[in-house]
Amino acid sequence: MTETDRRFDVLCVGAGILGLATAMTLARERRCSVAVLEAEAAEATHQTGHNSGVIHSGLYYRPGSQKARNCVRGRRRLIDFCESEGIPHEICGKLVIAASEDELGRLDELERRGRENGLAGIERLGPEQIAEFEPHAVGKAALWVPETGIVDYRQVARAYLRRIEGDGGVIRFGARVTAIRVARGDRVTGDEVVAETAAGRFRGRALINCAGLQSDRVARLAGIRPGVRIVPFRGDYFDLAEHRRPLLRNLIYPVPDPRFPFLGVHLTRRIDGSVEAGPNAVLALRREGYAPPRFSLRDTASSLSYPGFWLLGLRYWRIAGRELLRAGSPHRFARELQRFVPKIEAADLSTGGCGIRAQALDRRGRLLDDFAIERGERTLHVLNAPSPAATASLCIAEDLVQMATDQFGLAAGRG
Repeated sequence: MTETDRRFDVLCVGAGILGLATAMTLARERRCSVAVLEAEAAEATHQTGHNSGVIHSGLYYRPGSQKARNCVRGRRRLIDFCESEGIPHEICGKLVIAASEDELGRLDELERRGRENGLAGIERLGPEQIAEFEPHAVGKAALWVPETGIVDYRQVARAYLRRIEGDGGVIRFGARVTAIRVARGDRVTGDEVVAETAAGRFRGRALINCAGLQSDRVARLAGIRPGVRIVPFRGDYFDLAEHRRPLLRNLIYPVPDPRFPFLGVHLTRRIDGSVEAGPNAVLALRREGYAPPRFSLRDTASSLSYPGFWLLGLRYWRIAGRELLRAGSPHRFARELQRFVPKIEAADLSTGGCGIRAQALDRRGRLLDDFAIERGERTLHVLNAPSPAATASLCIAEDLVQMATDQFGLAAGRG
């Protein structure tokens, strides 16, 4: 029997970290037969392979939100997983610095959120104490967050993939989904989801959409009319010159603007020892435009034709203009970084990589601030799973698997 003849318990769309975590949980803990359908030629090609590699602590998120709950639990689960798989990681801590007096109130709110989310190790620092943690940093006040860490999420994704295959799961690359339908069965076989892909037809009792940047389009293929649209935001990074890496010990962040789900330009030491500065946040004209060509007529039209995009732009056009001016400019990036590490110069920065964030936007111009999952007929669709989804991947996967079990009556060994 070929893969296209076989009926699986679940089809998972997307081999990013969340799709793989979900498939792994289904295969290992629920003993379900699983097929992961990935459009690209390898795993972790998009958001998972282009993020900054931070293991988030749970500092930023509204207490009681899905982000807060899953990040705090997921961080612990992720660290245990990395230790069991021998994946290099480090719980190094980070500083969040208020560079001006008007940021102190926002720093107070971050401290309150962090403590309410269970981060007992947070320490409030005055100006003179900042140098004890980061000798070259300055600010009016700061939070030391020891629970933050770093890891290479591509290695995590590969370990998830190995476990899926070890438990009998199937990973099919080059399988971009082109159509989804529900086929009616009899009392014995039951209904099934049929996914047409570039690699053939796949059948399953249920389908879970973890397609990230393409998640809204996959949802529409399944007959869902999501109340949101994915608007891609590109974040550009600069690499800090090797001889300037001693300017920081670990991670240094500014106090974020609470109106946006972005954390501002920061300095991140990566697990390989390199240091990144960034990102900014500008509209991406192609959902997967990490390198030229960075323009797609379809993707640009999708954003510009959406009423929510224009409402967002009218509300925040000044901020959007500043982000656009900063894009690709080492001088503007350096000025931003000098607010908390004055010794950094434009000459210390060289063009690095970029990431593209799959951000869900509703028709009223509001950026969704929490995870969003929509149910369909024998389908589940993850329509918003930005940071800290990588940190929280194991816990989000558990939630998805429980939702699928409750909704579709999954039982082991029925594929």
